[in-house]
Amino acid sequence: MLGAGKALTAVKTDDLKALLRAVHRGELTCPVTAKALAEVGLLRLGDELDFLRGLDEPAVRAVLVAVIAERVGR
Repeated sequence: MLGAGKALTAVKTDDLKALLRAVHRGELTCPVTAKALAEVGLLRLGDELDFLRGLDEPAVRAVLVAVIAERVGR
C-alpha cells in the first residue's frame, strides 16, 4: 500500500489517462479491484492505485480528471 501523502504520484500520466479512458468506456468497473484492473490490462498498477479503491465511479473520474489536469497544467 502507498505511504500516506503519496496518493497517485508514482503513477505515470499515460497510465492515468488509460484508466480514465477505461472508466469512460465502461471497461473499468468501480470500485477499482485487482480483477477490474486485470480486465483492462492494468493489473501492474494494482498497488499504486490503492488510493482509488473503494471509490465509486464519479469519485474515480473526479480524481483522475483532477490529477491529469494538474499535471498537464504544469
